[in-house]
Amino acid sequence: MDAARRHNVNPSGRGTTPMVFAHGFGCDQNMWRFVAPAFEDAYRIVLFDHLGSGGSDLASYDPTKHTSLDGYADDVVSLCRELGIQDGVFVGHSVSAMIGALAAKRAPELFDTLIMVGPSPRYIDDGDYVGGFSENQIHELLDFLDSNHMGWSQAMAPVIMGNSDRPELGEELTNSFCRTDPEIAKQFARATFLSDNREDLANVNVRTLILQCSEDVIAPRAVGEFVHKHIPGSELVVMKASGHCPNLSAPEETVSAMKGFLNNGRSS
Repeated sequence: MDAARRHNVNPSGRGTTPMVFAHGFGCDQNMWRFVAPAFEDAYRIVLFDHLGSGGSDLASYDPTKHTSLDGYADDVVSLCRELGIQDGVFVGHSVSAMIGALAAKRAPELFDTLIMVGPSPRYIDDGDYVGGFSENQIHELLDFLDSNHMGWSQAMAPVIMGNSDRPELGEELTNSFCRTDPEIAKQFARATFLSDNREDLANVNVRTLILQCSEDVIAPRAVGEFVHKHIPGSELVVMKASGHCPNLSAPEETVSAMKGFLNNGRSS
């Protein structure tokens, strides 16, 4: 179980259908603590940390392999094959939504359902495409991160989280960002914010749910609508929740939307 050890896998659940939860940039599996337990009765839950994050084996992080999301997708494929996962559910938050799409393309046997929470195939505006940021803004963000990891974390985490009336949420995300190795954070940020996976959306051939927050500065509503339009047969749910992390800020609404989708068309 080498991959399971490297990725700090924590299994739970009493069901047989696998459900794999993948966290976003600067986070770890703890971000699912309010969501995953709601599925333990019906699913075989797999929580893990991307290499370089959380309790993963930092020595296994490969700065060459992980310069793009493809490297993370390959990790997911290797991990899930080691765990014997087939026809499972992949739940990906933020950048992991696209990592899951890439993994499903590489190994179609792994997942028959994809749940994307706040996905974005490209963060930079491009012609008629609205990603939410200009190219200059993204490079300014990356330069800020390069020069001052702690300052970037303290400035950006509350913006990403939203919900300014609940500052404890922003503080939790700030602390998560600050725990990440600065050099790994810089590389993962580049892999995330400079990615362009728009053409990969048409190759998503599994049942797909897109959870879009009503106000999200990282993945605006136009992005969720773009993802929905370009993934054949996908379902888009625009949530009342705001911010980019409904798994923390609105777990009940997140769970309800997920269960509504999962219970409509499959048994577990």
